[in-house]
Amino acid sequence: MGEARLSKVAARQRRHLRIRQKVAGTSERPRLCVHRTLKHIYAQIVDDTNGRMLVTVSSLSPDAKKGGATGKSITSARVVGQVVAEKARAAGIEQVVFDRSGYLYHGRVKALAEGAREKGLKF
Repeated sequence: MGEARLSKVAARQRRHLRIRQKVAGTSERPRLCVHRTLKHIYAQIVDDTNGRMLVTVSSLSPDAKKGGATGKSITSARVVGQVVAEKARAAGIEQVVFDRSGYLYHGRVKALAEGAREKGLKF
């Protein structure tokens, strides 16, 4: 059973590396990177040309908790997406490139993306 789990994680990491060869964030259009764990979801907006993280939000951050994020639910992921979009717009970021980090565009990852789009982030 342990080997199957390791190979599943390794397969996602290989997918992520393959995606990262094609997707890069610039200062005009940074990268919205998603990381998903069993309990929480994290979103970062990264400028790869300068190597800087511009905005970061997770289901643990106080802004997301005020919005109703509680942990591993789809509604929490949507709230995290909305908060990251609000912070990005406050920082002057209108467009991003979406990096799903090898996860399927389904469930919490999709909810985060839709939440960010609801608040006006374009990708």
